[in-house]
Amino acid sequence: MHTAEHMLNQAMVSKFGCNRCFSAHINKKKSKCDYHFERALTSLEIIELNDSINRQIKKDLPIIIKMVSKEDAQRRYKIDRVPDQEALKQIRIVSIGDYDVCPCAGLHVNSTREIGQFKITTTGFEGGVLRIRFKLL
Repeated sequence: MHTAEHMLNQAMVSKFGCNRCFSAHINKKKSKCDYHFERALTSLEIIELNDSINRQIKKDLPIIIKMVSKEDAQRRYKIDRVPDQEALKQIRIVSIGDYDVCPCAGLHVNSTREIGQFKITTTGFEGGVLRIRFKLL
């Protein structure tokens, strides 16, 4: 589920030019991501996001985890959501093939094929926040 969250984030960044989610709740059965956004998604956009993410999943992209110096991570990535970053000398970077790369402390599969099928279940928009709820089938 956590790898799926990364894939949703990259799909949102690529399609809409927005930032990655500012808040996420990752759960085994269903999860959600919140984005600063200007409107609700259309039905067609939801279908396109699902299709785009599932195409990437089917590519069986490898998940590579590496450690980089905190200084290198600060130059190359947004690390504001990394837990306890003040005390860290190295930051864990997770790459999903050539699709996505970002700092992360979460658990991940070895390749995207292990995710299964991604499905956006509902979306909501209120007060400049777009919430996307999703699950894996």
